[in-house]
This record gives sequence, structure tokens and C-alpha cells, in this order.
Amino acid sequence: MHSSSFLLATLAAVFPLAAQAASGSGKSTRYWDCCKPSCSWKGKAAVNQPVFACDANNNRISNPDAKSGCDGGTAYACADQSPWAVNSQLTYGFAATALSGGTEASWCCACYALKFTSGPVAGKTMVVQSTSTGGDLGSNHFDLNIPGGGVGLFDGCRPQFGGLPGAQYGGISSQSQCSSFPSALKSGCDWRFEWFNNADNPSFTFEQVQCPAELVAKSGCKRSDDGNFPAFTPPSGGGNPTNPSAPTTGPSNPGGCTVKQWDQCGGSTYSGCKTCVAGTTCKVVNEYYSQCA
Repeated sequence: MHSSSFLLATLAAVFPLAAQAASGSGKSTRYWDCCKPSCSWKGKAAVNQPVFACDANNNRISNPDAKSGCDGGTAYACADQSPWAVNSQLTYGFAATALSGGTEASWCCACYALKFTSGPVAGKTMVVQSTSTGGDLGSNHFDLNIPGGGVGLFDGCRPQFGGLPGAQYGGISSQSQCSSFPSALKSGCDWRFEWFNNADNPSFTFEQVQCPAELVAKSGCKRSDDGNFPAFTPPSGGGNPTNPSAPTTGPSNPGGCTVKQWDQCGGSTYSGCKTCVAGTTCKVVNEYYSQCA
């Protein structure tokens, strides 16, 4: 080995190169097939653990080798891996991905900030974590996990729930159909028509970012190289997405104050204003966070 090559190899070992953040322009579709996420299997990427999967009753299971419900097994997608709004401009969620120049090993459990550039959500931001990949996806393609978005190629919702309303591709056509969904999936179904404004496959620009703690808490999965990517900076007016249990509006007295749409109105440690502005109600997202929607 030449001395210069030896020096470069030594420097690379001592100072490893930072991971290259993926970025570009992308396209979106939507789906919810109830199948066990493909990143729930062992050995897909360098992560702390595979993505959580759940049983038919939506309880997390500990066996990463459990067979998918889409293949006659007992493992399904967890309902809490549905999207939820942080405020009117920012939302979190999950997606199946296929990015140009990458592989499943680089996509599984990675997070991306999508800034929509078309449709009724243009200018809004969605941060997603990749919990699945798919051979039917194109380049820079994000298939957003949205209950009622259509089952696509596989239908694990039939063995899990007896089926869900809507077309195989595209899913349901109106919010009223969300009322017939299993209770665990209703809030994610409503999200499509409320925060997402029933956008139909909007385009976006994207950048790989460090995963917000809220997404990791729901998936259980964090990449070993996550810290090499830029930290996500919420858009202006983005509230407090890094700590959803922290008050984001109003004084602590519940009387004489109102919470605007999409802001926090409840949660187990929340002590702020709990009265939603007219036309909205306080909806539970999880134990720690409720919002006016």
C-alpha cells in the first residue's frame, strides 16, 4: 500500500465519514394494509431493534420472527403508527419508502422531513419514519401510512378486522366512512380529511433528518447512524413537537381561555387551557397528548 493510501485509510478509521443525508424531490401515495411492517424483521438495518409489530388486538408483540398476518401469521401493523397533527403546519407519521441510490438497509427506520409543494397541503411539513419498503415503489417514492388509504397489493385488514371500507387503491372517499373504522384507526383516518385536507398524492421536497423522539417511541426503532443527520427544525409556528406533553398554549386556568385548532388541549401531564375554540373538540391522540381538531 502506498503511504498516501495508508494515511487515507488510517484517517477514515479514526474519523469515519458522516452519513450522507438523502434529499430531493419525491412523490407520495397512501395505503394502510395492516401487514407487519417490513422493517419489523431482524437484520434489515443497523438499528437498536426492529419496528414494533402488533397482534390482531393491537398489542405490541416481542417476537420479531412472528409471521405477518398478510401471510397467515399473527403479526400486524400497530395502529399507533398512524399520522397525527402537531399543529396546522406540522404533522408526524410513517411511510413505506424507496429512495434513489439507497437500499432497504439505508431506508429502514430513517426519518425524512417532507415539505409539500402541491395540492391543499402545499407549504405544510410532514416528518415520517420509514417502517416499510416495497418492490412496487418507484424512485423517491413515499407511500404514506394512512388508515383508509387503500390496502394496495396485500390485504391484512381482512384477517385482522374483517376488512376495511374503500377501494383497494385510494381507499375511502369521504370522512364519514371513518366512523365505521376500528376505534384504534379512526383518528388516523380523520387526519386525512382534517390536517391533510384530503390531498391526493401531493408532491414534495424531502431531506433526511434525525428522528423525532415521538416517532421512535411509536416504532421502537432508531438507526445507529441517526445522530449523523441534521436535527429537524420545526417550521415557524411549529409548536413544541419534541415534547408533546408540554403546554403549548394559554394559561393554566381552564376558564376564560381557548385553544386554537391543532394545539394541545389535554394529556396526562398537561396543565394548560383545555377549552377548544368553537367548531373543534379535544381529541385524544395518545395518553400524553390531546389536541383540538
